[in-house]
Amino acid sequence: MKEKDLKEFLLEENEDFKKTYRQHQQYEKRLEQLKKKSYLTEKERLEEKELKKKKLALKDKMYSLMREYRKSHS
Repeated sequence: MKEKDLKEFLLEENEDFKKTYRQHQQYEKRLEQLKKKSYLTEKERLEEKELKKKKLALKDKMYSLMREYRKSHS
């Protein structure tokens, strides 16, 4: 199964994956809002840094869930 197809499947069938994906999207949306600003306060810069870390951790979790699924269904 291709990566895109697996993501779509897990979004439909796996609550943990769905929850992780939604949180990842929320962080992405907030980062986009921050990117649109011409100037970030110190608080916003710290928020941006934290969001990037959290977003990366969620991405890692999604790929881990995908690997687990592939392993258990191969």
